[in-house]
Formats: sequence, C-alpha cells, structure tokens
Amino acid sequence: MIHTKLPKIWYGGDYNPEQWDSAVMEEDLRMFKLAGIDVATINVFSWALSQPDEDTYQFEWLDDVIEKLHANGTYVCLATSTGAHPAWMARKYPDVLRVDFEGRKRKFGARHNSCPNSPTYRKYAERIADRLAERYKDHPAVLIWHVSNEYGGYCYCDNCAAAFRTWLQARYATLDEVNRVWNTKFWGHTFYDWEEIVPPNALSEEPGENRTFFQGISLDYRRFMSDSLLDCYKLEYNALKRHTPYLPVTTNMMGLYKPLNYFKWAPYLDVISWDNYPALDTPTSLTAMCHDLMRGLKAGQPFMLMEQTPSQQNWQKYNSLKRPGVMRLWSYQAVARGADTVMFFQLRRSIGACEKYHGAVIEHVGHEHTRVFRECAQVGRELEKLSDLLLDTRVAARAAIVFDWENWWAIELSSGPTVALKYVNEVHKYYDALFQQGIAADLIAPDHDVSGYDIVIAPVMYMVKEGFAEKVEAFVQNGGTFLTTFFSGIVDENDLVTLGGYPGKLRKLLGIWVEEIDALFPDQSNQIQLTQPFGGLQGSYECGLLCDLLHAEGAEVKAVYGSDFYQGMPALTVNRFGSGQAWYVASSPEPAFLQELLGELCREKGITAPVSPVEGVEVTVRHAADGEAFIFLLNHNNHEAAVALDALAGTDLLTDERLEGEVKLAPKGVIIMKKERLS
Repeated sequence: MIHTKLPKIWYGGDYNPEQWDSAVMEEDLRMFKLAGIDVATINVFSWALSQPDEDTYQFEWLDDVIEKLHANGTYVCLATSTGAHPAWMARKYPDVLRVDFEGRKRKFGARHNSCPNSPTYRKYAERIADRLAERYKDHPAVLIWHVSNEYGGYCYCDNCAAAFRTWLQARYATLDEVNRVWNTKFWGHTFYDWEEIVPPNALSEEPGENRTFFQGISLDYRRFMSDSLLDCYKLEYNALKRHTPYLPVTTNMMGLYKPLNYFKWAPYLDVISWDNYPALDTPTSLTAMCHDLMRGLKAGQPFMLMEQTPSQQNWQKYNSLKRPGVMRLWSYQAVARGADTVMFFQLRRSIGACEKYHGAVIEHVGHEHTRVFRECAQVGRELEKLSDLLLDTRVAARAAIVFDWENWWAIELSSGPTVALKYVNEVHKYYDALFQQGIAADLIAPDHDVSGYDIVIAPVMYMVKEGFAEKVEAFVQNGGTFLTTFFSGIVDENDLVTLGGYPGKLRKLLGIWVEEIDALFPDQSNQIQLTQPFGGLQGSYECGLLCDLLHAEGAEVKAVYGSDFYQGMPALTVNRFGSGQAWYVASSPEPAFLQELLGELCREKGITAPVSPVEGVEVTVRHAADGEAFIFLLNHNNHEAAVALDALAGTDLLTDERLEGEVKLAPKGVIIMKKERLS
C-alpha cells in the first residue's frame, strides 16, 4: 500500500515554511520531534513562488525545505501546488479565470479560480507537475504525491461551453439523442445545432442554486464539470507517473462534497485521501458515515486522513475550540474506520490572511507549552506505540448502503415533490440506525458488486440506472435482503420518468405499485402503524416528509398509515422474492422505527455488534488478513461509560492493560483492544 518507506501510521500535516524565515523552521523541526510528527505536506499553494513567469522555474527554496525535513527525520507528502494559479498567469492569459454561476468573469484572487477547460491552465499545471516529478523522483524523503488541493467549483465560460458540447457529442453522438434524453419538446427547447446549447446557469436554465427548468441539461452539466476537473487531475497524475510510477498519487477529497462524483474519481487515485472538518455539533454518526464513504470509494481499501484541525477551524460562523480529548478521539475515529494516517491542517498557524485563526499544532505563541501541542504529542507517542499493527487492516461489513452522487444531484434538482427532501439526510437516517447499534455498513456505488453482502439498503433510490434493478433482483433471488424507500424507482439515468407505474424497474421486485405521493408540510406528520409486531416493532411511529400511497401487488403489508384520507393504506411492505426479501418503507420515519426495523433484519441474518451497544460509545472493528481483530471503543460522551465485553477479552494497545468483563471509558476516552484468539 502506501507505507513502503514509513511502515507506521503516518502523523503530520500541512506545512508552509515558505511563509517564515529559516530560524522559525529550525524551531518547528525541533517541535516536530517532540510531537512525533514524521510527515509534512508541503508546496500546496506555492506555484507563484516556484514559477515567477511562464519560462522560469525556481525550486531551490523547495530543495532546501525538503533537505531540512529529511535531515530531521520528517518525510514529505509533496503537493504539485496547482490549487491556485499565479497572478501573472491570470493577467497574461485571462482564459484561466472562471465565469461564475451569475455569468461574471472572475478576476485574480482567492483560490480554485482556474477554469478546468482553460488550455493555459491545463498546459502549465501539467508542466509544473512534470518538472517537480523529474526533480524529486529519486529523493528518499518523498512518500507520496498530492495533486492540487480540494478540487471543486464550476465554470460557465465559453471554453467550458465548447467543451460541454464536445462532451455531449461523445456521450450521445447525435443531437436527436440529446433532444430525446433532455425531453426538449417541453417548452419548445428543441436544438438543431450543437452551438445552440449553452451552459445552464443563472442566465439560462437555473434561476438559483439547485433549481432548474430542465433537469436533463443541469444533470449533464454536473457530470461534465466533475469529469472536467477529473481530467485536470489526470493530466498531473500521468505527468507524475511518467517519472515516479512507484510513488502513490492522491488528491484530497472533502467527504460529502456535492459537486464532484467521487466514485468516478476513485479509480484514478492510488489511495483515497480526504479532509475531515466536522463542527462541534455535527452528529458523530455523520462523521463516521463520511469516513465509511471515503473507505468505500475503493472497495474498503484503507484511506488517508489528509486534513483535520488540531483545535478550531476558521470558516465556521462560531469558531469553537475542540474540547480536551476531542482531537484525539476524532483522530482514532478515523483510524477505526480505515485511516492509515492522521494528518492536520496545519502544523504552524499562518500570521496573516483568512487562515490565521485556523488551529495548528504550533500556535502563534511559537512554543510547545500549550494544551493543543500536548494533546498532539500524546497522539504522536501513541501512534509510534501502535507502529504497524493496524496498517492495511480492513473494516468488514455485511450490510451496505447505496450512495449515488448523480441520484443526489437529480433528487435536489427535481421540481417537486418537496423542497425538504435532502438525499444525504435520508441516507444518514439509515446509516445512523445501524451506527447506534454498533453494526458496520459499507457505503457503495450503484454499480458495486453486492454479492458479498447480506443486506443492501438504497434510501430514496429515485434514479435507477441501467442494470441496477436486475442486479438487485439477483441478489434477493439468492437470499439477500434489500430495502428501499419512498420516492424510489421514479426515473432513469437521464432523469426521464420510467412509465408503467412507480417504482418503475423495482416494481416486480418490491411487489407494490405507488399511485400517488403526498408531500407533508414541516408541521405535518402521519403514523406508521404495525399490523402485527415484527421483532421490536410494535404499535405506532411518527413519519413525515413524503408519504407514498401504494397498493400491494404480492407484497405482504407489515404496517399501514394511521391518519388522513389514506389511513389504512400500506406504509411498510415486504415481498418474498426467490430465497430473499425486498422491503419498502413508504415514508420517512422516526429514528426508533428504523433502529428496530434494521436491527431485526440484521438479527435475521445473524449480524450483531461486537459488544452490547452503549449510548454515545462508538464500536468498530478492523480485521487483519491473518485473522487478528482490533476492536475500537470510542466514548463520545462527556461522562464515563461502562461497556460490557461479554465473552470478549484482549489487550488495550494504548495501555498494555488486559481487558475482560467490563471496561470503563473516561469521557472522550479511547480503547483499542487486540482481541484474544480462541485457543
């Protein structure tokens, strides 16, 4: 994997020594030793420093930084610096500047302001990546390449318009097909020449963010923009690989970042890396879901935690500190869910501009006598103690949740049935129901192989792409349990309604027909009433948002609505299909309902948590290829928590203490238990 030169969990983060003099760097290197920092990400935003004009490259400053880090025993994650183009480039070649959603041509400033379809940007970005790889290809300090930084943002310039037309020609071949998939006979939008197609923004089809008159063109523009930015990444990736085929290449992703389809990016990253910035009030399970999504991008391969803040982050409205123990706890949460690195932004605080109040290992005071530094040094010592025990171990899950960026785009571009429907929220409800019970779940793409799972959950599967229904039918036929929800099976990959009744291609599998969909106001609710107890489910549960009015076509009705004119109509059904079963939840229920339902479905498949669930205590297991198991117990509570290990026993890797019976976790406490093997 990524640990050939440094066989341990990497510990470090973003470092910008070009912002200070050499004396400051010498002091930083001393403190890196104290904190156990062994990796520094450098050169992230230094393009202007390394290339003062289009013909001159000056890497001497970077040579000096790398040599000093290496002499100190600090390895390098070397960035290509292309996340922000130089001012000279914007002045001389204005095609590098984006046109925004409102149709305004940007000036030089900020970052991520480069048009992904600018010939100038692509030329010079590839060139500097090539020069860097050629110069540092044999340097023993370089562990991994970091391309650009946090790709994102769309452009609507003339270059992008032309490239969009080319992209459409490659995807659809003919204008007739474009007109068909976009349904352009609606509102007289038929195109007779490719040049008539313009990007959908505030000047054309989209009156506001996530609002559009034509879902087809807006959906395709999002696909196109994600692909365009990926093409920029691939230019640099290929330039680096020409010189260093043996070094891994990555770029830092951002979890639930809506504009980019990360599943489509994943094949071109040698290892997934991402930046984790939850707020103080972000649900613990949502952060866990993001880690699991990043792990799922490459089918369970360990990933990199590329950035997190040691203390506070500057862009939040309320720039709260991480409370004592939280940075350590959240670092181990990442490791528990598959991270093989713990990295920060940043190692030293900037003295100016917008990130001077973003937390750092080394604060503005400039010494090690701070709470944050002491906590970072503690984690550094612990990671050294863990050494290579956890490297490349995997999180194994028998349940999977389908997550689809294009489905997300399509749902929230849809004109109806409710502005309150948020795809991520609905996915998270199902994830959280498993999380609260200590049950692992993978997040997978719609085209992922599902044969290795016992349960597959596809919340709000509005868009059913070619082949998905057949794959799920085969999964259920062979004994799998499939569950989907309201507003599923409505459209195909072009956002065209599948005729013949909802849920379209899933109708046979689910054994139901949805006649109408009722959108409830925020202050309205209905009830899901069990017709008979099912596991822990009994009585009545609140539901809202949307209510599908459906008829059973072979499915067994497990619950009905409790009020309104559709009182008594099915609200929960199960269809026996081959050796398996397909469930349909017709509304958005309260958490207790989902915990009981999913808990019972897991019990039917013999899926249980490693230990009995305790509120506020996260439980995860990483498995080694040789059968070793490492159980993580993470106490997110502000009070002590007791966890019964039942028949489990083992050794805490952080304290060397033998554990059995009941263990107590301090507030924000962490236990990593190496499970004893049965003799």
